[in-house]
Amino acid sequence: MSTTRKMFLNLAVSDLERSMAFFSALGFTFNRQFCDENAACMIINDDAMVMLLTEPMFQRFTTRSICDTRTHAEGLFALSCERREAVDELITRALAAGATELGAPQDHGFMYYRSFSDLDGHHWEFLWMDPAHADGCAA
Repeated sequence: MSTTRKMFLNLAVSDLERSMAFFSALGFTFNRQFCDENAACMIINDDAMVMLLTEPMFQRFTTRSICDTRTHAEGLFALSCERREAVDELITRALAAGATELGAPQDHGFMYYRSFSDLDGHHWEFLWMDPAHADGCAA
């Protein structure tokens, strides 16, 4: 399998500008080349992006209904942090920007994570894993 794949996660948002402001407050940046009044390309890293799409734009790509995130989980979107402290720092910024924390922090010794729902109810997690344990995860 190729290791040069790029990932584009597409999420429906009710208010694009509000969502961009929220994720900017967490320190994410956007590729303005792929941003307009209907979409914003949030950069995770060189190989992973999140496309925030207005609900009408999102609906153009599927015949299925958009998930009601108040009652259903569409997925859990987990992003790693280089330091354990960075997990708490990002969650603090997310909560200050309007997120809702989901559950208590989870500390498993080798892994620590916290979860929140963003302004549209998407479930995000920030996690830190001890590099000695993370190395064993590679295939």
